[in-house]
Amino acid sequence: MDFNLDETQQEIKGLAADVLAREAAQERLEAFEKSGAPYDDVTWKALAQAGLLGVVLPEDAGGAGLGPVELAVILREVGVRTAPVPAYASLALAAVPIGAHGTAEQRALLAPLTEGATVLTGAYREVGPAGEVAATARADGGGHVLDGVKTFVPYAREASLILVPARVEGGGVGVFLVEPAAVTITEQPSATSEPLSRVALDGVRVGADALLGGTADGAAWDTLRRSAVAGAVAVASGVIEGALELTKEYTKTREQFGRALAQFQAVTMQIGDVYIAKRALDVAVWAGVWRLAQGADDAEEVLTVAAYNACDPVVKALYTCQHLHGGIGLDITYPLHRYFAWGKHCGHLLGGGEDRLDALGALIAQEA
Repeated sequence: MDFNLDETQQEIKGLAADVLAREAAQERLEAFEKSGAPYDDVTWKALAQAGLLGVVLPEDAGGAGLGPVELAVILREVGVRTAPVPAYASLALAAVPIGAHGTAEQRALLAPLTEGATVLTGAYREVGPAGEVAATARADGGGHVLDGVKTFVPYAREASLILVPARVEGGGVGVFLVEPAAVTITEQPSATSEPLSRVALDGVRVGADALLGGTADGAAWDTLRRSAVAGAVAVASGVIEGALELTKEYTKTREQFGRALAQFQAVTMQIGDVYIAKRALDVAVWAGVWRLAQGADDAEEVLTVAAYNACDPVVKALYTCQHLHGGIGLDITYPLHRYFAWGKHCGHLLGGGEDRLDALGALIAQEA
């Protein structure tokens, strides 16, 4: 298995890094956080103008039709810069499943995304273990009636559509395209600047054209679920990369007792621990998205390993980064707090370390 990015992927990575280095610089992030806006529209439009929002969209919607590896490349760069844009919500939670399973009419809804003219999202989480679906969809005439509650939905108010997984009569899971105006949206606390919401479905009626792909065989839900995990671990991979670089530079220049912090053995060992946590996540992320792109049977298992690393070792590594910064690590005028908040957020979204270990054990048991 070759984890080196090919020429196209390297170009995407370089382009995303250049755009975000310019648009998500420290002073720009500080100005955004004071604005109260849900996301940085200027950076969002800049990503669109660079063609990055269309990378994983189908060609008939104006995209390039690329896959999970390219999605991970883009979202990882978003994490490196902690850029406040709805890239994860719009691409991983919405565009990927719509592009893979949508009808021609549903895929056409993705076209405005290539220009940064819309935001999409998906309701991946509910109360309980990650990946569980308790919401229901009852057949009614030619459509369905949806009931249930979704939690931690990013950009629910700002999105033009929310992808809502629900269990239909007979046991299958379908994914429904629901307008935000049809549901009850309640703001939830967020560690980052990203708006999160509780979405309540109380007898929400949708037409036949709202069912993604027109079927409830679980395929669209599988794609959404795996894309949600792949996207979140890619963001987490970028987050720990950015935090490590920041910490390395700080320990090189910060002096204590007449010596740079990096010259102390204890500091070097702790930086080494952070690097090991980062590399372990990196390997699992690239292995997982590569297997996902190949349609490998063990893709979900590898992505679950990546999710565990994002939830546990990487979050602990972020604590270490804060520790090595001393009190300045908690100062909101210093950028490290964003990486810590983003890392914790990814861990919560993925369900937490123990939940991911339980999921991994269940997957291994199925193979036995």
